[in-house]
Amino acid sequence: MKRFKLLKESLGSFLGAIVFYTMLPLPDFWLIDLRRIARWSPLVGLILGAILSFIDLLLEIIDCPRFLASVLIVAFWLFLTGGLHLDGVIDTADGMAVSSERKLDVMRDSHVGAYGVIAAILLLLLKVSALFDLNSHRGLVLILSAGWGRWGQLISIALYPYLRPNGKGAFHKFFLKAPEDLILGLTCLIFASLAGGKIGLILGLIGILISFWLSRYFFRQFKGHTGDTYGAVVEWSETIFLCITSVLLRHI
Repeated sequence: MKRFKLLKESLGSFLGAIVFYTMLPLPDFWLIDLRRIARWSPLVGLILGAILSFIDLLLEIIDCPRFLASVLIVAFWLFLTGGLHLDGVIDTADGMAVSSERKLDVMRDSHVGAYGVIAAILLLLLKVSALFDLNSHRGLVLILSAGWGRWGQLISIALYPYLRPNGKGAFHKFFLKAPEDLILGLTCLIFASLAGGKIGLILGLIGILISFWLSRYFFRQFKGHTGDTYGAVVEWSETIFLCITSVLLRHI
């Protein structure tokens, strides 16, 4: 009975993660639990990456021009997440543009500043450019970039303080169980990376380094994290991962 309850809770929180982090449709009668969804975010990332990889393969089969295919992949990427994390990029960039005393207030403001717009445009351009220059292992890179980006979010939740006790992302911190939730995500990502052989192992190491570095970077900027910086960690981790691998794979 206890095992059945645990399985039911795990399934409920996994479905909750699908609902919260993506635009993927689920039947209304499925019971969801939003309390411990953060632990599933790396697995959700792998699923999103697999979907993008499949779309990329279809575009290649119909001989879609590489640049157009790259733009479409980034567009589908945004659609599948509902722009959830890109919004965090915009608010975080606006917050970094002002003094320490005003950072959180500016990030809470619904108006978009110039720095937020610049950050969003730059990030999307970098993603498209990196994908355009990625001539091999595109599917693997898409899967791992989405997965490791969300493990960076998990690192941010587990290791650093949350700055808004009543913020929308506070429940992530409250319900996270460390180190087991971190290990769960890391295990999923290691298996996914090892499936890519030697290349996958190298990309996995890159993903780990980016995750820790970006989590630490935004912590130093704000002395903690918010829901917006969680999103920024995801998006910038994905982008930096794509940029590094697009260069690295040209020499392997």
